[in-house]
Amino acid sequence: MNEFDAAVVARRSNDIIIYGPDAFVGMRKAGQAAAVCLDLLTDFIKPGVTTAQIDELVASYGEEHGYLPAQLLYRGFRHTCCTSINHVVCHGQPNDKPLRDGDIVNVDVTFIVDGWYGDSSRMYFIGEVSRKAQRLVEVTYESLVRGIAAVKPGATLGDIGAAIQEYAEGERCSVVRDFCGHGVGRSFHEAPSVLHYGRRGEGAKLQQGMIFTIEPMINLGRPHVKVLSDGWTAVTRDRSLTAQFEHAVGVTETGCEVFTTSPAGLHHPPFSADA
Repeated sequence: MNEFDAAVVARRSNDIIIYGPDAFVGMRKAGQAAAVCLDLLTDFIKPGVTTAQIDELVASYGEEHGYLPAQLLYRGFRHTCCTSINHVVCHGQPNDKPLRDGDIVNVDVTFIVDGWYGDSSRMYFIGEVSRKAQRLVEVTYESLVRGIAAVKPGATLGDIGAAIQEYAEGERCSVVRDFCGHGVGRSFHEAPSVLHYGRRGEGAKLQQGMIFTIEPMINLGRPHVKVLSDGWTAVTRDRSLTAQFEHAVGVTETGCEVFTTSPAGLHHPPFSADA
């Protein structure tokens, strides 16, 4: 651990890093880098645009501001962001296929800013989408909101998962179990793993200074997924629609701080500042 790390990390608790106040300053800057980029995509993503063009815009934004794209070359990943369309759960790879009217797409962006990782993803509607797709996105966003609301000192990781699972399943959707949120800060992925299902009161207790992502993946059909032969793209086994939202949060004295909120108020589609 170098001197800078020692200044921002108070201690470890069961391998979970407990960060100090300076970390929250760094994470605000990194989180807003990702959030502003996702805001900029709002008017760009439309029918006919390719996910490769989305990737190029994200890359250009990062280069212009001096932000390093964490996903590029991560374990061999060849793109600046992940673009996951319709039945793609996560880790979709950008390509030259145009987006079509009625598609829904998740864009996942992570920038490294002054050594801190800002990680966030958001859903976008392509043209006019079906009511079932709209409803799925609404349920997924509300699942994220309820998971975040469960974060406070003394609560448990199970409280977060239970809040998400109870709501999503109550809306006749399913929660993906194969992927989860994760600790984040000076590294892309740290302890703890943040499951989006579980039982209240179970799992590690939350402490002030923990920093992690909450990123529920919610399916209209069954929760089962498979990874395609490219080793990255995860899809629903039953080809049902899926959606995801992701925020990076830090546990505060009384609750939590969300580092990746949209500065323009573009929380979820149809994008509106009062959504």
